[in-house]
Amino acid sequence: MKPNNHEQSKQHAFDSFCKKILKHEARDYYDELKRQNSREITFSDLSVKEMEQLHTVDKYFVTEQIFTALGLDVIVTDDVIAGALESLSERKRDIILLSYFLELSDREIGDKLNMLRSTVQYQRTSTLRQLKKFMEVDIYEQQEKK
Repeated sequence: MKPNNHEQSKQHAFDSFCKKILKHEARDYYDELKRQNSREITFSDLSVKEMEQLHTVDKYFVTEQIFTALGLDVIVTDDVIAGALESLSERKRDIILLSYFLELSDREIGDKLNMLRSTVQYQRTSTLRQLKKFMEVDIYEQQEKK
């Protein structure tokens, strides 16, 4: 059985439509490849400076110091801050660690250390002044060494 002219013209129109779609999809694909190639660069074409920007060095456990406050471990990664904290008495160190590293309020710290809130606040502010002086001296000494 032979298809009539109307069915045959529908088949030709559909065939033409499919070929157009495939042609345009192929063109879009090649245009996208061209766009991608214009934006990307191979590793071998990068300069040494550009290659160095592509990586980082992990510093796990390099300069970490662990302090304990009320049975909780607090990790300090900065040597200057760790040295300053080591110079404090245990009670003052606990107040600073609980306040700034564990983010407890003065009232919560007072409850845990059996102290008044005002005493915790006074100890915290006076200890901060002490830490500031210690760190300023430490930074000054480091600059003199250079």
